[in-house]
Amino acid sequence: MQPRIHRRPARDQGVRRADDEAGFGAELAAVVDRARRRAVRDGDRQIDTAHLLHSLLEADAEARAAIGDARKAVRLLGYLVQRSIGYGLRWQSGVEDSGALHVLADAEGWSPVAAAAMRSARERATRRGEDRVRGTDLLAALAADPGARAVEVLEHAGVEVPDLLARIDGATAERVGDCGTAR
Repeated sequence: MQPRIHRRPARDQGVRRADDEAGFGAELAAVVDRARRRAVRDGDRQIDTAHLLHSLLEADAEARAAIGDARKAVRLLGYLVQRSIGYGLRWQSGVEDSGALHVLADAEGWSPVAAAAMRSARERATRRGEDRVRGTDLLAALAADPGARAVEVLEHAGVEVPDLLARIDGATAERVGDCGTAR
């Protein structure tokens, strides 16, 4: 029996990781690694947007702050923990697909929606003129697809996704507007 999710071999510290080369700094590369471990531990076939959302919110204070309401952020994390201990078993063995398959050739082990969100996060950083993806780029990309499991989780926790996206875009515009370029 082959493993369901592609596991990365251990790397020397001097070797750059694929996530890092693709614009994910050490912090977000760690988020991706945690999402991968979470999916393997949960017995899921693929890393989905809910795995990424859970790992991102645990690791990135700016992404948690973008939720806009500390109580909703706590409720959201609570729901994600419930999912990781069995509440979300109804998702196991199913492929996360919002209907618009964005399959990438190198997306082995990723749901099509999660792979598209990763690409979208990179594109957001590029449009802003930055080399590195921010946690809020990934959060916005996860929330942008109404068919994503991350959106289902956000809505279940009472987060208004259009408001979340507006807050992220407003904060990004503010950072860019402060000095004419992104910080």
